[in-house]
Order: sequence, then C-alpha cells, then structure tokens
Amino acid sequence: MHIAVAGNIGAGKTTLTGLLSKHFKWEPHYEDVVDNPYLDDFYHQMERWSFNLQVYFLNTRFSQVMQIRQSGKNTIQDRTIYEDSHIFAPNLHAMGLMTNRDYNNYKTLFDMMESFVGPPDLLIYLRSSIPNLVKQIHKRGRDYENTISIEYLSRLNERYEAWIQNYDKGKLLIIDVDKNNFVDNPEDLGEIINRINAELNGLF
Repeated sequence: MHIAVAGNIGAGKTTLTGLLSKHFKWEPHYEDVVDNPYLDDFYHQMERWSFNLQVYFLNTRFSQVMQIRQSGKNTIQDRTIYEDSHIFAPNLHAMGLMTNRDYNNYKTLFDMMESFVGPPDLLIYLRSSIPNLVKQIHKRGRDYENTISIEYLSRLNERYEAWIQNYDKGKLLIIDVDKNNFVDNPEDLGEIINRINAELNGLF
C-alpha cells in the first residue's frame, strides 16, 4: 500500500508522515531536503537554479516511487511526484523564473516518468492558510527558507487548490491544518487516523 502526503511548504507533511508511519507501522519515505545540492542556491537565485532543482526533485521522487513499488511494503511518502509537475515547475515558469525551453524539457521528462508510476492508494492533502504556513516556516528555522516571500507561498497555495479540485487519480483525504493540530493534540491526530481507516477499509 502506498500512501502519500501532499501540501505547501510548512503545511506539516514531514511531521504527519512520521506520526502516521509510527501508528500504522508504515515505512516512511521523506523528501530529500538535507542532502539537496540545489535548494540553498535556488532560494538565493531562483532564475538560475529553477530547472536544476526541479529536475533533481523529479529524479529523486521518481526513484522513490520505483523503490516503493518494488519493495511491496506499506509505505507513506512525504510529498508526491505530481506536486513538482502541477505546482512548483509551472509556478516557476509562470513567474518567469524558468524559460519556455527548460519548462518544455521538464514536462517531457515528467510525462515519460509518470507513465511508469501509478498513483498512491490514498493521497492526503494538508490544506493551510498562508499565515499558518509562515508561522510553521519560521518555527522550524531553516536558513534557506528565510527568503521565501508571501507572494510565492500564495501562488503555490492557489496552484495546490486548483490541482486538488481536479485530482481524480485515486482516493483523496483533505485535512485542514488550521483547524487540526495533530502535532500537539492527540485527539486531532486520532481523528485523522479514523478518517484514514475509513478511506482504506471502507468503515463509516
């Protein structure tokens, strides 16, 4: 079984992935943030490094999904391959931070990779307001994220909402993280766990 957690920067994907992997005994697959050789450069000079960063993410996430499929284990993944293609890359292109040539090259790569991987059995989308995202980003204090603008986060949020409204690849569970504090409130986490059980096992 392949579960995936999607959401904007600071929505709580990594935290929820860890909590759910512990509860359900799923194997977690996290986004490669620490060893990513482009992230720091990208946030300081987006136009120069946007294509490199997106290809790196595409490569690592494709490898992750292939590993998940081949392992046969119950797995939960922090961020999906779809978010790169439907949110981050087109946003950079629309902002003039990725050239038409690079964007078309990227899209061709993604389309080829997507044909090899199936969608997750359940997609969990963490919906969040911009103020909540900003609060969480400041709280975790990653240096390279200090330069992220409100406008950039807002653009991403708009694209996330548009993508989720049209998502039809499989089961979808939407969690409003402004109203659900699964980090500090065990009851809120319990509610998410119950909703996941209902989606996966058909319990009402």
